[in-house]
Amino acid sequence: MKILTLVRQVPDAEARVKIQGQQVDLEGATLVIDGMDEYGVEEALRLRESGAAVEEIVALAVGPKRVEDALRTALAMGVDRAIHVETDEKIDAIALSKIVAQVAQAEGAQLLLVGGQEADWDSQALGAASAERLGWPQLTWTNELKLEGETLTGRHDVDDGNESFRTTLPAVVTTQQGLNEPRYPTLPNIMKAKKKELRKDDLATYGVQSRVRVTGNEIQTRARLNRMIDGKDPQAAAAELLNLLRNEAKVIA
Repeated sequence: MKILTLVRQVPDAEARVKIQGQQVDLEGATLVIDGMDEYGVEEALRLRESGAAVEEIVALAVGPKRVEDALRTALAMGVDRAIHVETDEKIDAIALSKIVAQVAQAEGAQLLLVGGQEADWDSQALGAASAERLGWPQLTWTNELKLEGETLTGRHDVDDGNESFRTTLPAVVTTQQGLNEPRYPTLPNIMKAKKKELRKDDLATYGVQSRVRVTGNEIQTRARLNRMIDGKDPQAAAAELLNLLRNEAKVIA
């Protein structure tokens, strides 16, 4: 069985980014694997380590040249090889799902792992769109997975709490925090990753063109007040917070 896991690259949540001309300037910013995609990479590795018959784990990324760094991190974590569809064009979730589905079919993957929500888009559409194109069942917001032969079982979050599921492969699974704790690449594995295959594909190969065009944006630049509330007296702290929310932030009546 082959697992395909998607990797996206986003700014580190704790890094400062620059705003230039109403655009986020990523030059010099710290970029990392999207956290929810990282859970997918880790889960693919754990499924294989648990004894499941996983022959190969392939990481896929679509984006500019710098995305190679995210793929190299995935390779250093233990992924077998990587595919980079290089493009500077902004690809929306629906267009990206077309690439993902084509790669999954061409590679003969039976399990597709995708982050439940992309940090840069704040979108949950990719997993569902990929499952629709492939005609596969999808399990969203998973917090436990087990694979025995062709049967995938686990648990995922729902509005009422969580529920258990069972399905047969192939399937699309969206991952989230709580599913696992991603490992840190070791130095020996970082060195090994440099020798692993990282295939370059052209966007034109997939016949994909994003139909979404950004016509305007507004960058949030309001500075934080950095006001600390003394928590020694919980009742007084709650009263002060309520006062600030009501009279300064004006978010409650």
